[in-house]
Amino acid sequence: MSRAVIYETFGGPETLELREVAEPHAGPGEVRVRVGVAALNPMDWMISSRPEVAAQFGITVPSGFGADLAGVIDEVGDGATGYAVGERVYGTALGRAVADFVVLQTPTESLRRTPQGISDEVASTLPVAGATAAAALAAVGLRSGDTILIGGAAGGVGVFAVQLAKLAGAFVIGTASPDSFEFLRQLGAEPVAYGPGLADRVRPLAPGGVSAATDLFGTEAAEAALALGVAPQRISTIAAGPNPPGGVRPTGGIDAAPDALERITRAILAGAIVVPIAASYPIEQIREAVTLQAARHVHGKIVVTL
Repeated sequence: MSRAVIYETFGGPETLELREVAEPHAGPGEVRVRVGVAALNPMDWMISSRPEVAAQFGITVPSGFGADLAGVIDEVGDGATGYAVGERVYGTALGRAVADFVVLQTPTESLRRTPQGISDEVASTLPVAGATAAAALAAVGLRSGDTILIGGAAGGVGVFAVQLAKLAGAFVIGTASPDSFEFLRQLGAEPVAYGPGLADRVRPLAPGGVSAATDLFGTEAAEAALALGVAPQRISTIAAGPNPPGGVRPTGGIDAAPDALERITRAILAGAIVVPIAASYPIEQIREAVTLQAARHVHGKIVVTL
C-alpha cells in the first residue's frame, strides 16, 4: 500500500483526505516516480473546490490532488526509453501529485531531469509557477529598459516573474500588501499597495511611464495599466479567464517556450534567481498547507513533503 491525498466531493480543505491506496506500478511505456516533494499552486485548491474549474481541466471526483512534484524514478516499464531507475526528476501530474508514487506515460514533456545542485524542494516549485511567469513576460514582449507593473508580485508565480523581469533588464513595480514590501524589495522590485487607486499610486513610481504589465492575480493591475496608457498587447493576465478586459493577452504555463524551465534552472544555479519557500508541511498536514495557500498571502511557494 501507499499514500495519496484524495477528495470525494468538491469543497474546502476539509474535503482532502490522506488515504492508503493500492501501490501503482509502471506498465509498458511508463515510469514511476517516488515523490519526495509536491509544490502547491492556487489552481490546485481552485480545482478541488470549484466544479466548473475542475471541468476545464477534465477532472471529476473522486480525484487525487496537486500538480507539481519532484522525486526519483524507481520503476521503468518495458519500452520506456530515455529514463533510468535512480534519476532525479521534476514535473507535473495534474490531479495526483500529492502521493507517494506517481506513474507517468513516456515520452512526456511534463517530466524533466533535476539538475545537480537543485534540491527537490526547489525543483518541485518550477513546473507551473516558473513556466507561467516566463509565459506572462513573453506575452508582453518584455525587453531591457521596460518599466513593468506586476500584479500579485509576492506570490508563487510573482517571485519568478519579478526576478525574470529584472534579469531581462526591466524596472519592476510590484503590487502587494504592505507587509510584503520589504520582501519584494529584496527581490529587486519597487512595491506598491494593491487596491482602489492603484494607477494613481503607480504614477509617481514611474515618472517615465509604465510600458508593460502582467497581472498574476486577477484584473486590477491590468486595468491600472490600461488607465496608465499601456497598450493592450503589452499587458498579460493569467487568472482573468479567456476574455480579459480591454483586449489584454491571456496566457499560462502551457504557452511558455520549450526552454523556459531550463533557463530558470540555469539562473538558479548561477545565483541569479532565488526560490523563496514560504512554508513546508508534511503530507499529513495537507489541509493546513492548502488553507495557507488559499489565503493568498504567502511570500513565495508552499511545499508538501512525503
